[in-house]
Amino acid sequence: MGKAGRHYVLAAGGTGGHLLPAFALATELERRGHHVALITDERGAKIPGKPDFLPAHVLPAGRFGKNPLRWFGGLKAVWQGRDMAKRLFETFQPSAVVGFGGYPALPTMLAATSDDIPTVVHEQNAVLGRVNRFLAGRVNAVATAYPEIERLKDKHRDKVHLVGNPVRSGVLGLREEPFPAFSDDGILKVLVTGGSQGANVLSEIVPDGLAMLPPALRQRLQVTQQCRPEDLDKVRERYRNHDIPAELGTYFEDMAARLADTHLFIGRAGASTIAELTAVGRPAILVPLPIATDDHQAANTREIVKAGGARMIRQEKFQPKELAKQIQALSQRPDTLATAAHAAWNCGRPKAVEDLADLVESFGGADMMDVIKVGASAPRAASQTVASAPGAAREPSE
Repeated sequence: MGKAGRHYVLAAGGTGGHLLPAFALATELERRGHHVALITDERGAKIPGKPDFLPAHVLPAGRFGKNPLRWFGGLKAVWQGRDMAKRLFETFQPSAVVGFGGYPALPTMLAATSDDIPTVVHEQNAVLGRVNRFLAGRVNAVATAYPEIERLKDKHRDKVHLVGNPVRSGVLGLREEPFPAFSDDGILKVLVTGGSQGANVLSEIVPDGLAMLPPALRQRLQVTQQCRPEDLDKVRERYRNHDIPAELGTYFEDMAARLADTHLFIGRAGASTIAELTAVGRPAILVPLPIATDDHQAANTREIVKAGGARMIRQEKFQPKELAKQIQALSQRPDTLATAAHAAWNCGRPKAVEDLADLVESFGGADMMDVIKVGASAPRAASQTVASAPGAAREPSE
């Protein structure tokens, strides 16, 4: 099979964090003329955003909790899923199979490695997830989103290709837009989100933290905050009592437009969140989810914090006084925010989906054009350089 019109299988499921990068890669591979199929679980099949052209095959996925008594059922489901994936491969004949982590991807990746089909796993977080950790020795390549990856064995580091996390096109389109104007007497627009489900701690702390800012700054605030449904009335009352204008909602469909107007973001440190903040270039105060597996959200903040684009506050220290202190540090002068915005922007990897597609295309082809393709694109696919500003001299407008 030539490079054009190859078949690829993507394995992802469980959460949007795994599926959204898979949807982005599927769209890019389809744009390049390939045929793509998705294997997921029942929960993953319900995640919104799946491209219309992408057929989804639902396979059983084993769950492995802390109770060993349930492991037998999990292993049985994995084996069933593996056999079903093998039957799909017989008809679809993929050139490569790409996994995005999570237990729903495991049966498909085991089927691919068993059949000697080229395999790639993509890790969205700065800590290699359990399934990708298990597969690292079996797959051909490990695509990462961060230059430093924890829980990856040294013997597997020669498989690593830094590509980044794919970002929605609506957000990526904001990358070349300037940082919104902010002056000593201008409105400070703050965006607060806690992931797809909201976060109770943000509802508890953020309104009171903003109220502790000096009056000259507090009177210039304009807040947009995502809340859990049960928190809406309580948070609305707090902002009203503090005389701070705030728009509240449980979900904002036009998140890209809201991010475009934002001067400061406050929220969790999920992989997709940080990918969008760095793609657009927005300063942030990040509060990692304390129960995240292997504390991966804290690890996700390492690069942007080190660059100066964000501050990280552990949840146990996330109190109104500390939040007010960090907001003042970031917004004490207009140029302070703009500098932090540019630092965040420099951490972005806007070509993540193209680089991931290049990497995937480099496996499973044996004709002469593919050999040339691999040689030509390998440096890009494995590029480990941080994005630099266009013309190497871009500064966000103040």
